[in-house]
Amino acid sequence: MRLIQEFAAALQRFLEKKEVSDRSEAIKDLYRQYLDDYELYHITTMDEVMQSFVRYPEEQRIHRMEMLADLYYVEADLKSEPTRTTLLERALQLFTFIDRHSRTLSFERQRKISDIKKLLEVRGKR
Repeated sequence: MRLIQEFAAALQRFLEKKEVSDRSEAIKDLYRQYLDDYELYHITTMDEVMQSFVRYPEEQRIHRMEMLADLYYVEADLKSEPTRTTLLERALQLFTFIDRHSRTLSFERQRKISDIKKLLEVRGKR
C-alpha cells in the first residue's frame, strides 16, 4: 500500500509540472523508479510487457500493472499520433486485464477505461 501511495503522490507531482521538457524527463523517471527501464515498455510487445511482471511477487503484480497503465494513460497526453493512440491502447489493455483479475472494484479504473474507449473511438472516426 505504501508503494501505491508513494506512486500516486509522484504521479500527482508530475501532473503539476508545466514545462513539456520537464514532463518528458519526469515521466521517464517515473517508469524507471516504479517499474523498469522506460524503453522496455515502449519497444516490446504487450505479451512481453505482461511477461515482465513475473519478476514481481504475485501480490504486487496487479498493482505494478496498474502503475504502468496509469503511466501510459498520462503519457499519452504528451505524445502526438500515432504514439498517443498506441499508449492509449496499451493502457486500455492493462486496465481491462486488471479490472477482470483484481479483487478490488475501482470506479476510477472503470472511468479511465470508459474515457480511453471514447478517445480511441473518436480517433478511429477521423
